[in-house]
Amino acid sequence: MEGPQSISLVLLLFLLLPLGPTGHAAAQRCPRTCVCDNSRRHVSCRHQNLTEVPSAIPELTQRLDLQGNMLKVIPPAAFQDLPYLTHLDLRHCQVELVAEGAFRGLGRLLLLNLASNRLSALPQEALDGLGSLRRLSLEGNMLEELRPGTFGALGALATLNLAHNALVYLPSMAFQGLLRTRWLQLSHNALSVLAPEALAGLPALRRLSLHHNELQALPGAALSQARGLARLELGHNPFTYAGEEDGLALPSLRELMLDHAALQALDPRAFAHCPRLHTLDLRGNQLDTPPPLQGPGQLRQLRLQGNPLWCGCRARPLLAWLAQARVRSEGVCRGPRRVRGEALDALRPSDLRCPGDRAEDEDEEEELPAARPRAPPGAPKEEDGAARPCPRACVCASESRHSGCEGRGLQAVPRGFPNDTQLLDLRQNHFPLVPRAAFPGLGHLVSLHLQHCGIAELEAGALAGLGSLLYLYLSDNQLSGLSAAALEGAPSLGYLYLERNRFARVPGTALRALPRLFSLHLQDNAVDRLAPGDLAGLQALRWLYLSGNRITLVSPGALGPAPELEKLHLDRNQLREVPTAALQGLPALLELQLSGNLLRALQDGAFRPVGRSLQHLFLNSSGLEQISPGAFSGLGPRLQSLHLQKNQLQALPALPGLSQLELVDLSGNPFHCDCRLLPLHRWLTGLNLRVGATCATPPSARGQRVKAAVALFEACPSWASRKAKRTPSARRSLVKGRWRGADKVRKKRGRL
Repeated sequence: MEGPQSISLVLLLFLLLPLGPTGHAAAQRCPRTCVCDNSRRHVSCRHQNLTEVPSAIPELTQRLDLQGNMLKVIPPAAFQDLPYLTHLDLRHCQVELVAEGAFRGLGRLLLLNLASNRLSALPQEALDGLGSLRRLSLEGNMLEELRPGTFGALGALATLNLAHNALVYLPSMAFQGLLRTRWLQLSHNALSVLAPEALAGLPALRRLSLHHNELQALPGAALSQARGLARLELGHNPFTYAGEEDGLALPSLRELMLDHAALQALDPRAFAHCPRLHTLDLRGNQLDTPPPLQGPGQLRQLRLQGNPLWCGCRARPLLAWLAQARVRSEGVCRGPRRVRGEALDALRPSDLRCPGDRAEDEDEEEELPAARPRAPPGAPKEEDGAARPCPRACVCASESRHSGCEGRGLQAVPRGFPNDTQLLDLRQNHFPLVPRAAFPGLGHLVSLHLQHCGIAELEAGALAGLGSLLYLYLSDNQLSGLSAAALEGAPSLGYLYLERNRFARVPGTALRALPRLFSLHLQDNAVDRLAPGDLAGLQALRWLYLSGNRITLVSPGALGPAPELEKLHLDRNQLREVPTAALQGLPALLELQLSGNLLRALQDGAFRPVGRSLQHLFLNSSGLEQISPGAFSGLGPRLQSLHLQKNQLQALPALPGLSQLELVDLSGNPFHCDCRLLPLHRWLTGLNLRVGATCATPPSARGQRVKAAVALFEACPSWASRKAKRTPSARRSLVKGRWRGADKVRKKRGRL
């Protein structure tokens, strides 16, 4: 068609097209307070004092900038009319609440920036609908806790930024669902404890930033869950020691940052289970003679600047190792005087003098480091007339506000520490008695280390004046009791460590003097029972560790009511049954450890009191021989992991009610693979999980996986009741039926 008619038709089509819902005319609309760049599909409404998301934003908008407004609340489906958004900036919008479903409809969103707002919590479904999101920034908010499942809808997320918040601890499975996340930023929080499975469920994690927190010990158990980590940033945490017992096992780790901590000692095997470690950053610590490191055979760079390195005789092994392993070191000798200011990398072992060497011009006492502790760089010198108070046998670092007298053979608690001391380390001394007012003038003290001191008694008022004390370490002593009067001076105490003492009962009366107690550690004592009232009044308690005691009985009412208790460890005790009645009054319980007891059997409804909250259940190595079909009734969709390995189970009923399990471990059980196991086989077949269940008997089936042993169950009378699509003949019939149906459709179309 040519001529005027064709021109008229083209003109008509051109005039009609803009009238469509996604046409050019629709794209021209723009809120009065915004600037719209329709060619780039960008809309900016920055700093307009908006109190709600503006309407009339073009539907085709891909980038929306709302930063600097006063939104306060992001309501449900706030952006449902903008399905093409890929970038959304909500920084500095005073947001206090993100409602459930606030971002539903944004299935194409790639970047969401919620930094610098006032969020103190995130509802469980606040981030639903963001299945394509790659970057999420929550930096600079006031988040105090993370609830497992919060990020469950973000399966494509690559980077999560939670820096500069108020997080104190990370619960187990905190980042469940983040299967593609490569970088997790948690720096500049107040993290002091990481649950052992806090980082479980992050298989793609390559970089973790935990610097500028309050971690006082290397959280090896938690960190080792992220086995793919290549870079780990732990600087600016108050670590004083790192050793192999910390359990850091990261086979892919290349870079480890432990700079500007408080490290005074380093075990040679601290990083033995990090074989690919290439760069170790130890700048700004208090190490005088680091040892040669064993294990990280690929180490090539060791950063030691800012440490008080003593290049005396004891440093010869370090220099020999650096040369042999071809490790480049960066650091400067603080002494002896003859080599002061020399670069460590420029010295040879023969340059360091030892007693007996032929050297007549030696002007330094080589054993000075052992005889007189040294402060780190920046600490005032005694001769400058401005020395800060510090007991003679101790080291007081003004920059980090840490004081330490570890392993000095002290017979009494020393006095005279700087008033602004925040961490006091008195480990490995010997004073059986901590007297009244033992720590005068230390009102700013946050962490007190008294492990391995032979302490048998804390007198009344021993902690008087410690109003800021948050961590008290009394592990590995001789304590058999505590009085309320001994603890009354520390009302803010949140973490109490009493492992490996001589307690035969939970010191319940004393604990009532600690209204803010968050975590109680009583592992490996001699407690034989829990009685009603033992934990009465501990309303803030979240973690209770009673592993490795002699507990045979947990009476009803002994544990609750404990409205905040999330973690209960009763493993390695002598329980012969699940303390079902005692679990009443624990509405928030997430993790229950019962492994290593003598349970033998589980009865119906054993965990019903905590069925609505429990997420992780440990029953491994408990001598289980029988599990009732209703044993797990009530444990519905919230249960995520079930540990039944290393028991004596020959049979196990199907557990169809546990629909959200992410981990089931049945390994190490002697399953008898006959028709009684058919329900379990069917249930396992429907799970997309590795469970480790194998047949032990009959001999012909030994070693076969229960899940895959189809031939063993085909002869069972109830096998025929399976769905037809599971049998080969039925599948062939179904295929033939589909072909016949397709032929009929083709013939019918041919007639049409």
